[in-house]
Amino acid sequence: MTDNTLGERLEAVRDRYRETYGAVPSSVQDRLRVAQTFGRLHTEETFAALRSIVLSDNPLGARVQQLVHFGQLLALGRADPARLHACGALHAGAALADLVGVAESALLTSGAPAYALGIEIVAELQQAGEGAARSESQ
Repeated sequence: MTDNTLGERLEAVRDRYRETYGAVPSSVQDRLRVAQTFGRLHTEETFAALRSIVLSDNPLGARVQQLVHFGQLLALGRADPARLHACGALHAGAALADLVGVAESALLTSGAPAYALGIEIVAELQQAGEGAARSESQ
C-alpha cells in the first residue's frame, strides 16, 4: 500500500469523527497512530463505519443519539467520553439546556455522582462558550 493511499484512508476515518464532533478527538488520533504503526488500520476503519451506522442511520437522529450517549456515560462515570459526547450533542444541534436535562435524568437513574458530573461538564461548556463570545466581541 502506498503512503498516499494510507494517508487517504486515515483522513477518511478522521472525517467521520469530524462529522460527529466537529473535530478529531485526541484519543482517536492516538488509536489511529497505533493502528498505523501495527498495520491495523482496517480495525479503526471498521469501527468508524459501525459508529457511522449506529449514529447516522438511526431513528433517533444524531442530536438525540449524542444526548443518549452523554447520559449513558454519565451513568457509567466516564468523564472524558461524556465530555466528548456532550460536545457531539452541541455539534448536532443540542443546547446546553438539553445537557442539563440529561444530567437531571441521570440524577434519578444513576444518582448524585452522575448528576454532578453532568453539571460539571455543562458548566465547563458554558464557561468555554462565554469565553469564546467575549473573544468575538473584542
